[in-house]
Amino acid sequence: MAQLLNLSYCFQTKTQTHMKIVVIGGSGLIGSKVVNNLTSLGHEVIAGSPATGINTITGEGLAEALAGADIVIDVANSPSFEDQAVLDFFTTSGRNLLAAEKEAGVKHHIALSVVGTQLLSESGYFRGKIAQEKLIAEAGIPYTIVHSTQFFEFLGGIAQSATQGQIVRLSAAYVQPISSDDVASAVTDVATGAPHNGIVEIAGPERYRLAELVQKFLNLKGDTRSVVTDSQARYFGALLSDVMLIPAGDARIGSTSFVEWFKATIA
Repeated sequence: MAQLLNLSYCFQTKTQTHMKIVVIGGSGLIGSKVVNNLTSLGHEVIAGSPATGINTITGEGLAEALAGADIVIDVANSPSFEDQAVLDFFTTSGRNLLAAEKEAGVKHHIALSVVGTQLLSESGYFRGKIAQEKLIAEAGIPYTIVHSTQFFEFLGGIAQSATQGQIVRLSAAYVQPISSDDVASAVTDVATGAPHNGIVEIAGPERYRLAELVQKFLNLKGDTRSVVTDSQARYFGALLSDVMLIPAGDARIGSTSFVEWFKATIA
């Protein structure tokens, strides 16, 4: 049975001493929300990205940003989805970041990853995530890996990547998507607690077939494309089964439904 939590508010119930927290990818979709959440709780938060002079690929600014840091949260994503580029990004960034954390004495490393990562090794993107998670587990730094299901915000991109003319070919595998607000709240909650030294799964409150959900999304937008269920349609290069994109065990469940998210964000 999944653990039903209102992730939009649960992080606010914890009391925590003032901490210095560095959020890598702090200007992105999830990172910016995490920065705002943690700042509102009174922590010293640094939004790390190349734009702010903190680069995990070159190492620029890492030592200075991490000096005195208690927690590092890594929500950065590869700028390219090409197989080798993804692998290079996650391994180079991971090694540089974890080495800088060891030097700085960071007490908790938190990384955002994907539900089903270990089942999706056919995909070059997920091979990069598998490599990233292995580096974290072996680094010797207390850690928590947050495995999230797909974000509602990516439904348009999923549709676009599978479009041929007016037809969208997608798998009928189950998905349990989550809003970016609920993801950020869950990451914030993890940051205010003790390291798990393992994986925490998070997901949205509703389960759909991928093809059906994307068709619903397109219909609500007034998009005339038709979604066709195709068992051979690939997801980031991998063929899907029904269990790959949904939580494997007890997951923290967000409160935002698909329709609620759509009305607040798209409509």
